[in-house]
Amino acid sequence: MATSRKNSDFELNSGFRWPLVVGCMGVVFGEIATSPIYALRIVFAGHTGITPTQGHVLGVLSLVFWMLVLVVGIKYAVLIMRADNKGDGGIIALLSLVQRSVKDYPRLRRMVLAVGLAGASLFFGDAIIAPAISVMGALEGLKVGAPGLKGLVVPITLMVLLLLFMLQHRGTSFISGLFSPVMVIWMLVLAALGIQSIVQTPEILAALNPAHGFHFLLEIKMRSLVVLGAIVLVITGVEALYADMGHFGMQPIRIAWFLYVFPLLTANYLGQGALLLREPSASSNPFYLLAPSWSFLPLLGLATLTTIIASQAVISGAFSLAAQAVRMRFLPRLAVRHTSQGRSGQIYVPTVNWMLAFGTSALVIGFGSSTRLASAYGIAVTGGMVATTLLAFGLLRRFRWMAAIPLSVLLLIFLMIDLGLLAANMPKILQGGWVSLAMGGGAFILLTTWVRGRELLVQRLNARAMPIEEVVGRLAHLGVTRVEGAAVYLTASRFGAPLSLIKNLEMNQVVHEKVVILTVITRDEPSVPLLGRIKIRHYGGDIYRVRVYYGYNEEPNIPEALNLLRVQGLNIDPGQATFFLTREHMISENKDGIAPWRERLFIRMAMNAESAMRFWHIPPERVVEMGLLVAL
Repeated sequence: MATSRKNSDFELNSGFRWPLVVGCMGVVFGEIATSPIYALRIVFAGHTGITPTQGHVLGVLSLVFWMLVLVVGIKYAVLIMRADNKGDGGIIALLSLVQRSVKDYPRLRRMVLAVGLAGASLFFGDAIIAPAISVMGALEGLKVGAPGLKGLVVPITLMVLLLLFMLQHRGTSFISGLFSPVMVIWMLVLAALGIQSIVQTPEILAALNPAHGFHFLLEIKMRSLVVLGAIVLVITGVEALYADMGHFGMQPIRIAWFLYVFPLLTANYLGQGALLLREPSASSNPFYLLAPSWSFLPLLGLATLTTIIASQAVISGAFSLAAQAVRMRFLPRLAVRHTSQGRSGQIYVPTVNWMLAFGTSALVIGFGSSTRLASAYGIAVTGGMVATTLLAFGLLRRFRWMAAIPLSVLLLIFLMIDLGLLAANMPKILQGGWVSLAMGGGAFILLTTWVRGRELLVQRLNARAMPIEEVVGRLAHLGVTRVEGAAVYLTASRFGAPLSLIKNLEMNQVVHEKVVILTVITRDEPSVPLLGRIKIRHYGGDIYRVRVYYGYNEEPNIPEALNLLRVQGLNIDPGQATFFLTREHMISENKDGIAPWRERLFIRMAMNAESAMRFWHIPPERVVEMGLLVAL
């Protein structure tokens, strides 16, 4: 696909280790591997109006099989996963890549940013819906094995989910060791249940012929949108293949999918279809009715544990996405706590955790069943798929025309599929799909408001900034007193002297012996090598402009960065330096550039941001904070 390995963003990393193949099972495939619990039940026993006749069963199973092949296998595992940002994947990685490609086109860059933020917003909506529908879907097995306990499904679901969210601050290390073994066993059980059913009714294998899917869609005509909107549930969690590529690598995920997950999932879906051919009444819950009666309790326990693991993977993904969004300046500073000393990727974001907990609990109570909740799920899933495909188009200009033309045709085909699946979920808006749109829309408003608000804030600050050369000239001609020690002035602006330095100079007529004007910059790549971490410019008079570069997957640490200055000849002791921070007190003046209500929202978000001292890991006893009034 790529013209060269050196210049390609669709780069194939051939190295992998077999432990990674097993390790990715519990994280990457948790959500998609729990879909068999509820997907076919919602197709045949939901609001689609489709009865489990032989033609309908073969048609639905044909669509399920080919959706797994085309969307998960070809689109994501083969095509999208080659769009890696130095080995990293996910919506932020793809957004960063595309923004780099269109950096010379401001209008197009803004459009790309809007699509990327929309995709990220829908992921947050997915992270709220997925734990609710998966855990509730598993526990609804009580309606099959113990009908008298069906009234306990919602209370038990709430207890399980709330306990899961309450334990997030302890990290996932206490259960992460179970992730892959449990998921491997789970998928073996899925396959075993499916195969024994296929053996009884081998006629179901005819569903592998795509003609059955086409005939089915032609037969049901206008209802095809409703059915496709339900069938899309079999690919929930597909974005995880791309998002978790940075943790496990491209090849381990591909091998796990094609050699293990895909055939075992297919066996279970075909087994459920075979059961429906024999017993159409099993449509009330084909997953649990597929199993022998003696295995109900073990299967219920395994299904519940598996959905908890899948929910944990989704929650952890939301934490990672939020941390990346903060570093890319798409969100205000949020408290990020590391829950493991040995594994830097295990984090806990309290604000995100309790928002997810509240949203998930509200969905469980409000919808009351996984069948009704499915109406809200499909829009979040298909909307995210559309955003990913649209962003992938932005990388085509990096290829020669001989490679770009077939790639563009492939992406166009998949975009049509994605838009078709999204359209299939639109009739569900009044049935609960509006919840997904509301959650995604709310997140999008927060993200875009913060991005635009920061742009205006930086513009206002830059307008009042003074060139550093002018500050150096004042120090030389005005005879300002220089006191012993070093001062570090943090500023978001890449140019000019920060207002905190100017105010200190004007009000106190004194400046430290060494002055470092420091700006932290997040690059559009997952990590930055230590050799490229620091850039220093000396303006004379012991005044330095320092830029510290991090990737969006790296946690900024100012004291550690200052220690790196010694390699370049600038000795600043973080334990002895004085750090000057500026706290902007913003007031709304309803100037041009942002709507008044968004202006007030931005100010409120800024007021609730995490302390700069804690976020940058600056010793509190070494900080001097200066207030600054800024009119937006």
